[in-house]
This record gives sequence, C-alpha cells and structure tokens, in this order.
Amino acid sequence: MPISAQRRNLAERYTVAWGSQDAASVASCYSPDGSLSVNGGPPAIGRGAIAGVAQGFMTNFPDMTLLMDSLSVQGDRVVYRWTLAGTNTGPGGTGKRVRISGFEEWRMGADGLIAESRGHFDSAEYQRQLEPGVGESR
Repeated sequence: MPISAQRRNLAERYTVAWGSQDAASVASCYSPDGSLSVNGGPPAIGRGAIAGVAQGFMTNFPDMTLLMDSLSVQGDRVVYRWTLAGTNTGPGGTGKRVRISGFEEWRMGADGLIAESRGHFDSAEYQRQLEPGVGESR
C-alpha cells in the first residue's frame, strides 16, 4: 500500500525534529495522548512524557542526526525505519560515536498524528558501541 503524502510529510517532520535538539518538536508529531515505547519498555504517554524520552537522547547525543531509511505500511501500521548517528558527549558521556538503525511501528490517530509508536533497536549493539576501547562504529 502506498504512503500518503500526509504520512510522508509527518515522517519527514519527525526526522527533522529528532535532529533539532528541540524535544517538544518530536512530541508535536504525536497525538496529545499518544504513546512511545522503546524496546518493549513501559510507554511514555502524552506529549510531555514523549518529549522527556526525546530529550534524553538529545542530551546524551548533542550532535545527533536521524535519517529516515524507509517508510511503509504493514497492515494497520506505518513502519518508519531510521538510522541514528551521534557522539555520546552529554553529561557522563563516553565520547564514543554511535551509529544504530532501528524502526518504529506507528498506529495513526484520527488527527493524522502518531497515536502509538513501538520503537525497536539492537540495544546490545548500542551498548557495545558505547564501550571504552571500541573504535568508530561501522
């Protein structure tokens, strides 16, 4: 099923928001009572909580960029595939550069925004890249 222009525009705005160092701009892509869970963890519910999750990544990776790798529809979900790159120079950071890919499964709200996002990435690989002695990521 093709992606609508509205959903593609939202995904593009979401991508830019993650690299903006403005957590509220990430949260604005969600319905007011939307939710975001990462790797099966408890969901952050509501824009304030979602902004908190985004701010955590932005603080840890001040130079973070996010690339949209693809966007597709699978059943009743939109699948947003991404690659994050950044240097862990936030408070207590390792100074290590990280490059990790993952995806989010979005359920869209009636308002055209993200009502629910289930994010997934390889947390073991992420941790490995942060370890002392590990060279630049691939």
